[in-house]
Amino acid sequence: MAEQNEKPVFFFDIDNCLYPKSLKIHGMMAGLIDKFFEDHLSLSKEDANELHYRYYQEYGLAIEGLVRHHKVDALEYNSKVDDALPLEDVIKPNPELRKLIQDIDTSKVRLWLFTNAYITHGKRVVKLLQIDDLFEGITYCDYGSDKFFCKPHAEMYEKVMDEAGIKSNQNCYFVDDSYINCKAAHERGWKVAHLLDPSDPAPPHQASKYQIRSLMELRDIFPEVFKSTQEA
Repeated sequence: MAEQNEKPVFFFDIDNCLYPKSLKIHGMMAGLIDKFFEDHLSLSKEDANELHYRYYQEYGLAIEGLVRHHKVDALEYNSKVDDALPLEDVIKPNPELRKLIQDIDTSKVRLWLFTNAYITHGKRVVKLLQIDDLFEGITYCDYGSDKFFCKPHAEMYEKVMDEAGIKSNQNCYFVDDSYINCKAAHERGWKVAHLLDPSDPAPPHQASKYQIRSLMELRDIFPEVFKSTQEA
């Protein structure tokens, strides 16, 4: 069968995954999101923070709640939040990360970016890390669409498989820092590594079979996709 013979795809999340959580970009983003809630919904700081967190918990992305319930223009949101982040001051090229990704054997597996951010943010991050040339494509949350989905919704996993041109869940590798995203992918039958920051407490139950504290551990858990298990 063609599905048995198709080349697997390794999907990489971007934020808090390709760069460490310790850069505190998520915190900067959360501040801008709260400000957007305050300004556009005329909320107090406390109410804005509470609603932001509720939408994140319910939908996996604050913007989905804003669009669904308040008819907010998602592209305007993106310009005031993700695109307003001073990433150039924070994200620097990472030669160790580049070496790791280059050591994945692309004759065995294809490389694809998979983010809940909009295209502009995703591309900006990988360019600053100087790894943008290593991936075949990127699937992102399309804020410009009338109806958009994000991880962990099933429609988003179907979208990324369709865009990457892969049929079998068993041929999908994935690394992400989000518990709910990893759990959803694991339940589909993907080979999943849940990335925890060194400072993160371990969850009571693992999101997936593999739980790692560094992307470098991908060599150990998925040796079959690397050119070698030895670091040169």
